[in-house]
Amino acid sequence: MGFSLEDKLVIGVSSRALFDLTVENEIFETEGVEAYRAYQMEHENDCLKPGPGFALVRALLNLNRLKGHENKVEVIIMSRNSADTSLRVFHSIREYGLPITRAVLASGASLAPYLEAFHTDLFLSAHEDDVQSAIDCGIAAGIICSDGIHTYSREDVPAQIRIAFDGDAVIFSDESEQIYQEKGLEAFEENERLQAANPLKEGPFAGFLRLLSEIQKEFSGQEVPIRTALVTARCAPAHERVIRTLRAWDVRVDEAFFLGGIPKRDFLKAFGAHIFFDDQMVHTLAASEVVPSARVPYKNSA
Repeated sequence: MGFSLEDKLVIGVSSRALFDLTVENEIFETEGVEAYRAYQMEHENDCLKPGPGFALVRALLNLNRLKGHENKVEVIIMSRNSADTSLRVFHSIREYGLPITRAVLASGASLAPYLEAFHTDLFLSAHEDDVQSAIDCGIAAGIICSDGIHTYSREDVPAQIRIAFDGDAVIFSDESEQIYQEKGLEAFEENERLQAANPLKEGPFAGFLRLLSEIQKEFSGQEVPIRTALVTARCAPAHERVIRTLRAWDVRVDEAFFLGGIPKRDFLKAFGAHIFFDDQMVHTLAASEVVPSARVPYKNSA
């Protein structure tokens, strides 16, 4: 009988999200693919340092060690590398003891068709075009900050997975965000007050949050290995619609921060987020100084 991804949490991660490939990417950008290929082959046996998505991926894979949740998470390398330049990545995976065995190596081609084929629940990459394609296909995806702002250690393995989300244009649709952008804060707050009883529409990460919430429910009466947080610029009176929306979805969020424009950075550090998803670069760049962060692009209109 063939292997099935049914009932699994499928995480697609690019090599640049999993490992620190800052030097290698600079060679690719400045000297071209052949120089990159030669460098990777020359350093084939050199273990790569952890990248911004490493701690999250390792922690998610640790869910598979829990009794009754074996093989719950499947992580797949989804890379624009060729098979020829990927050996260093797989050597590093082996060195860190990561149980990752599957990969798509597209040699520069788009990864979007393969994300759908694997029924991917979350995709992390530093390549904006691939993330945009994933979002356009309805897959939760983020452009991970890979500029080396925050230092990642191979010991950054959380006992409890902590994932933080912005609200509008991430968990929820951008309908309210558009009002804010076009008409300002006062119009936004008045709209949210009037619409408080009407649930917000789902955003690109609603499905992923729902999957995490379902996993959390499986640990009723036990220590839950996943903790989530909503970190939003909303504040009263715009908070009520958010709370009622999550209640209507029957979705669990463990902590909520309604910051009213206060910078998110210090709250994310205090929460101990192992990744933070936000739609605005100004927030992800600031947050990436203290926690791994990924920007969620807006879905292209049809």
